[in-house]
Amino acid sequence: MRVALVQFSSGLDSMSNRRRIGKRLDALDADLDLVILPEAAMHDFGDSGHDLAAAAEALDGPFVTFLSEHARRLGTTIVAGMFEGTDALPFNTLVVIGPDGSLRTTYRKVHLYDSFGYRESDRLAPGDIAATTVEIAGLRLGLMTCYDLRFPEFARVLVDADIDALVLPAAWVAGEHKLHHWRTLLAARAIENTVFVLASAQGGERYTGHSMALDPMGQVLGETGEDDQTLLVEIDRDEIDVVRDVNPSLSNRRMS
Repeated sequence: MRVALVQFSSGLDSMSNRRRIGKRLDALDADLDLVILPEAAMHDFGDSGHDLAAAAEALDGPFVTFLSEHARRLGTTIVAGMFEGTDALPFNTLVVIGPDGSLRTTYRKVHLYDSFGYRESDRLAPGDIAATTVEIAGLRLGLMTCYDLRFPEFARVLVDADIDALVLPAAWVAGEHKLHHWRTLLAARAIENTVFVLASAQGGERYTGHSMALDPMGQVLGETGEDDQTLLVEIDRDEIDVVRDVNPSLSNRRMS
């Protein structure tokens, strides 16, 4: 599977974000199986007073329509983060758009970022607790968003749904120790679950950046810096079997 992790810093103008994302997607090769954009690629969180409900869109709105056009043009699957409108608080939602432009599935972020002095739950609603998976190019992918990374039991639920890779769009807020936490937790989720981890992050001043791809041993296949960049990686399902033959920790579990 050939994957592009598109690190992108969104702003508060959704139309401008679409234009900027379009330029990044236009620069990609057509020979890709999967393109991953960050959490909140449609529209940034803004400060604590910013009205995300006013910015939120329907699943057939401008952002998803825009992604569908690019997915068809590239002949690839695109995963991206948006704010999904409801009659109440919006959801922090990942959309998965197939190569035919159809909306294959969605994942509504379960663990809201009520941490480090921030309260995501004041402006967004949590999704139902469920394992959301999708099969692409012969690999089964499990969807997580940003703060979900800090909950190993959630990743394990996805692994028990027989995934091969964790796909994690994020807007990992910058700050003291945050890059260390990001790198450590990504590696831990790969190592303890013997799966690939594909994490596409927002960069810039507010966020940590450092989008990463890791193999089932936790080795880094590629990592960006802090600015907008695109990371291209290739992953092979057979590598999981090789690692699990050496490190059969999942089959050795005695607790479930």
